[in-house]
Amino acid sequence: MAFMVAATVFIAATTLLAKALGTETLGPPLHPLQISHGRFIFAWLAITSVVLILRPQLSATNLKLHLARTSCGWLGVTLMFAAVASIPLQDATALSFLNVVFCMLLAIPLLGERVGPVRWSAALIALVGAVVLLRPGAGALQVGAFLALGAALIMGLELIFIKRLAGREGPLTILFINNTIGVVISSIAVSFVWAPPTAMQWAALAGLGVLMACAQACFVNAMSRADASFITPFSYLTLVFAAFYDAALFGVRPDATSVLGASIIIAGAALLAWREARIKPSAGSPSGTSTNPKK
Repeated sequence: MAFMVAATVFIAATTLLAKALGTETLGPPLHPLQISHGRFIFAWLAITSVVLILRPQLSATNLKLHLARTSCGWLGVTLMFAAVASIPLQDATALSFLNVVFCMLLAIPLLGERVGPVRWSAALIALVGAVVLLRPGAGALQVGAFLALGAALIMGLELIFIKRLAGREGPLTILFINNTIGVVISSIAVSFVWAPPTAMQWAALAGLGVLMACAQACFVNAMSRADASFITPFSYLTLVFAAFYDAALFGVRPDATSVLGASIIIAGAALLAWREARIKPSAGSPSGTSTNPKK
């Protein structure tokens, strides 16, 4: 449990730093592509240091899957960093929890999974929460909210590839390969928008990358020490820490709409996670997930 709580603290902190970098807090706003590049390059440096110390045997069984997974991860985190620069951290974080819903929906055509009434209901509940956070009828729709939705969709697709990779390589191998590919992709992308960061922005970029590496390490350790059904509920603490950071540093406090929308999304996502945990793995499913139509 402690590892998962630590992971949520670190993840929320990365979105806080991304917001500071994407606004005028630390200097001229950096492009989201440059922020995600900093995330990958400094996380890669941190993970590579661990690899050089531990010297594990590194091998990749399917580079195409790793490339697809990392491409989705890079695009998803870039959209998320763009979102937090324009909407409250708690709103963007709550919308990002829809990734499990999008994963469920994408698993139907991509993995051949069947979805029963409980999971459909959970998805519908979570999507209602998303509609609340989009604030229809409250004036112009916020572009940042749609960016966060796009991030959740792409990260849902990333979960599909993670399912395909599960059990094929060790956690450290996956983290190293993921961040190595991410450095290559983000370095190409950032070349089109690069701007010289200030000293404070360099420090924030380094902090963002290291914190993300720590978050990934804590998450992997948490999942290896307890069942996913026990660990998953603690992931929603990310929303609490994000709201706290936003209020403490930017003076942004969640309004009633934010609380209502986030609560509905968490209810739907938690119901979906609970149902997923009850579904036993089945060898007949392409992903190793049960395809029982009654579930």
